[in-house]
Amino acid sequence: MYRHHAKKRMQRGQVWLVLVIAAGILLIAGVAALRVWYTDNLKSVNSASTAIVYFSVGNGDTLNQIATNLHNAGLIKSSQAFETYVKSNELHDNLQAGTYSLSKSMSVKQIVQKMMTGDVARNLLTILPGKHEDQIKQAFINAGYTQAQVNSAFNPAEYANHPALASLPKGQSLEGYLYPDSFEKTSATPASTIVRESLDQMQKQLTPDIVNGLAAKGLSVYQGITLASIIYQETDDPAYEPTVAQVFLSRLAQNMPLQSNVTADYAADISGQPRTVSIDSPYNTYLHTGLPPGPIGNFNISALKAVVHPSDTTYLYFIAGDDGKMHFSSTQAEQDQAIQQFCSQKCAQ
Repeated sequence: MYRHHAKKRMQRGQVWLVLVIAAGILLIAGVAALRVWYTDNLKSVNSASTAIVYFSVGNGDTLNQIATNLHNAGLIKSSQAFETYVKSNELHDNLQAGTYSLSKSMSVKQIVQKMMTGDVARNLLTILPGKHEDQIKQAFINAGYTQAQVNSAFNPAEYANHPALASLPKGQSLEGYLYPDSFEKTSATPASTIVRESLDQMQKQLTPDIVNGLAAKGLSVYQGITLASIIYQETDDPAYEPTVAQVFLSRLAQNMPLQSNVTADYAADISGQPRTVSIDSPYNTYLHTGLPPGPIGNFNISALKAVVHPSDTTYLYFIAGDDGKMHFSSTQAEQDQAIQQFCSQKCAQ
């Protein structure tokens, strides 16, 4: 009897030993696979590429924003690997704002090195996303153009036959249509050349998928651009844009006011008044249902894609919380609770 129990205990011990060894092997294999993944994702996207891509890091951009934007631009394989590399080497505080001349042949280490040394591209004019026309005009003036040259270059009549402006209503400005990018210039480059190149970039974004997708949502291209301009300014993280788009599309369908703070801010900015959600303006979507009269700034293509491909959700409310995350709700009661739980600071501003 004793030998029988001892044998069973020995067999159980052997089984546990096998399980421990197997778990160890799996752990080692997992660590090795993770290391291979990480190492591979630090390499260049395309070592044979020679095309130059101008990439801008804005003042105050978070590491997540920089990594996401690099990935969206096709300059890195993985935003997560980029963030891990920067964090593990404690380099985040060393990344400098500016516009950089990068390529897909550069590794993560090379890209980070450029950003650390502030090796920015020269002779560039950068149109940043989320800017309204007056701010973009100021960028041109800062680049050395006169007010008269800028005013002439921003006249839509200069580009009457440009396909990107086919949807622009008569009498409207170029607000929302100047696609963000960096453009090479010399002292002899006319301001209108850069504006035209920006419109060329916008036209590249207005693909059949985008145009047809907007029509399927019951939106004209101009309305789609208007909504995209709002979505872009509502969140710093492109991952939230499809759900923000879903909320606004649902509110439009139910004839609810969008209640977007950024539209009220725009109304105040262009009229030179203090920012308030009670400002009397057709752009204030707290006071008026439907879309505002036009775009409130420019945007990246991700915001326009979000309009065409919104999330498959049924939310009607959202807030940007103090924790840096977006919180979505289906009812006013849920929204009130989310404000109380996540938004004691930002929502009080």
